[in-house]
Amino acid sequence: MRRPQLPQAFRLPPPPSLDALITGFDRGLRTVFASATSGRPHPDAGMPEPELSPDERRHAAALMRVNHTGEVCAQALYQGQMLTARDPAVRQALDQAAREETDHLAWTEARIAALGGSRSVLDPLFYLGSFALGTLSGIAGDRWNLGFLAETERQVEGHLNGHLERLPAADAKSRAVVEQMRDDEAAHAQTAIDHGGATLPAPVSAAMRLAGRVMTGATYRL
Repeated sequence: MRRPQLPQAFRLPPPPSLDALITGFDRGLRTVFASATSGRPHPDAGMPEPELSPDERRHAAALMRVNHTGEVCAQALYQGQMLTARDPAVRQALDQAAREETDHLAWTEARIAALGGSRSVLDPLFYLGSFALGTLSGIAGDRWNLGFLAETERQVEGHLNGHLERLPAADAKSRAVVEQMRDDEAAHAQTAIDHGGATLPAPVSAAMRLAGRVMTGATYRL
């Protein structure tokens, strides 16, 4: 008698290879503890450093710190999702998006330094939590994996639009960085949808927004 087959969404993906685990661990360490390098020119390259008041500099640096931690979370999500994705095409799309997000890490870190700020001390904690979420979304199946990615990127796009309204008007350099990041996030969301990403249930999207507010509030200060 044949054993009943579970639907694909309820089957565990094959375990990742040792090489994949080592690569993921290495990327995690570099994301949290090392300085990223950009494969593309910085969007603010060649622009003069703005004249800001001390309060404006602190505020702009805090907003860019929030954005940097958001990119740390994105790297962790992608790593967890890649480890548990079933379809090689999905893994390739996630890997490409992760490489572009590495540019964002470099851009935001450079702006934080220029503004006299520092990276968040909470980055390791948020990396671990985001990695767990990415792993779970991958286990749920590729459609939900991609749907989680698309919803994440849509919410990040909205978050970046909010930062464009809150950044000091004179800080054109930070604005250029955030605008390019926003355009990249929108493209990543569309890629996930084009690959078959499912629409997440409303309670899941609401929980993601709440988690985003917690991260934003904490890293603005720390």
